[in-house]
Amino acid sequence: MSDSKRITASKKELLELEKGFWTGDAAYYAANADTECLVAFPQMAQAMDNADLAKTVTNPNRWRDLDIELKGIIEPGSDIIMLTYEARATRENGQPYAALVSTGYVHRVNGWKMMFHSQTPMEATAKDDRHG
Repeated sequence: MSDSKRITASKKELLELEKGFWTGDAAYYAANADTECLVAFPQMAQAMDNADLAKTVTNPNRWRDLDIELKGIIEPGSDIIMLTYEARATRENGQPYAALVSTGYVHRVNGWKMMFHSQTPMEATAKDDRHG
């Protein structure tokens, strides 16, 4: 059964990589995104090369109070891993943000590289007192 399959990648390492994509600068993106990455946001869906993706990060202080709640992780092959999580953060202007996020990584000789990233925004509230 797939539920019993062991994940060989470190969940902690992958979540740290994810946090870096939320808070890192263009150099972080260049170092941790694959040669080409497929991205899907409500305002943008396309394949982007590493340099173009890095250029999208113009403000490394764009998020604060980031909280990531892992919802699922699968490793369909020894060199590919996909994870899904709920992210909650505050934009630089103080506006709350929440999204369901999925990211795919491929393992290269120099570590895990992001090759897919998708965000589906959810309704966010200032303190988000929802329980569940």
